[in-house]
Amino acid sequence: MKVIVLGGGLVGGPMAADLALDQDIDVTLVDRDAVRLQELAVRHPRIQTRKADLADVDNVTALVADHDRVINAVPGFMGYQTLQTIIEAGKDVVDIAFFEEDPFGLDQLAKDRGVTAVVDCGVAPGLSNLLVAHAAGQLDHTESVLIYVGGLPRVRNWPYEYKAVFSPVDVIAEYTRPARYVENGVEVVRPALSDPELLEFGEMGTLEAFNTDGLRSLAATMDAPNMKEKTLRYPGHIDKMAVLRETGFFGEDPIEINGVSIRPLDFTSKLLFPMWKLQPGEEDITVMKIVVEGMLEDRPTRHVFDLLDRYDKATQTHSMARTTGYSATVALRLLAAGLYGDHGISPPELLGRDPRCVEFMLEGLAARGIEVRQTVEDDDRK
Repeated sequence: MKVIVLGGGLVGGPMAADLALDQDIDVTLVDRDAVRLQELAVRHPRIQTRKADLADVDNVTALVADHDRVINAVPGFMGYQTLQTIIEAGKDVVDIAFFEEDPFGLDQLAKDRGVTAVVDCGVAPGLSNLLVAHAAGQLDHTESVLIYVGGLPRVRNWPYEYKAVFSPVDVIAEYTRPARYVENGVEVVRPALSDPELLEFGEMGTLEAFNTDGLRSLAATMDAPNMKEKTLRYPGHIDKMAVLRETGFFGEDPIEINGVSIRPLDFTSKLLFPMWKLQPGEEDITVMKIVVEGMLEDRPTRHVFDLLDRYDKATQTHSMARTTGYSATVALRLLAAGLYGDHGISPPELLGRDPRCVEFMLEGLAARGIEVRQTVEDDDRK
């Protein structure tokens, strides 16, 4: 099988390395950063590399032409266009671009081209969606879904106590993109960073949670009257990001400074990204909790999934790259194994309706040291 990974960033590189472990997979990694490609090629000789500008749709069309399957790992702002180009080329794809546009806008195109496109296939959205559907399938009726997830540095350095464990541009989008969730059967839109709450997460201690737009396709595909996704950070992060946002530092409309037109977002990015960059050897942690509540045989029942993953010192792979990237690479292997092949746009919850797919995903992640713990209990509070 010939697989091409589009985007060689914090997650794209580790995905290519994971695929290259399979002797029956030929892997090509594409990025515009020649230095990054060279570093990966030295560490992983089985990875073929190509330098190209993936913002050019003609480049994408040419690159995917002689490959069997594609992983789309470009930044969110170019994700939809790239996915559309891949589908037009007739290639099955697993997508982790997490773009703002509605992926179902490409559903008919994918069906017409005979393409299986698994979108939003990271850790959350992604693995979280699969587990929500899996839990809902074990209930007679689903009442509520609550997802908490965050990628955090192990060492908390002032002032932000945060490191960008995926594309920093997409991190800032979490603080500006309105959050959509479902309450009493109605879609509600709230500002990002809203509805803060403090929660205890065992050895992680106290973390703060806030609304972000991570529910995504679940709002349309799941039959549950109450659903919400929240991002986790160390306490104090919300106020810092809210000050920057409300002051205009994340603005996209250009302003003029000494005769020079510049977007505030570009200026802010230049300042923040060096401070947020994970340096070699810096460790991160991914924490996720999913709570799905409903009824089973007339009894209130709660399914809880817990994940706590850490930086892998042996492979020098960050946890967010592991949990996001390996969810995608295992899903690609799932497609290759013929366990799922519906044409069209398929968010991971559609795979989560099939116990065979869930078992394949969880076993594949466990083989890579990513363990999900599930508990099921009667909900005595109801």
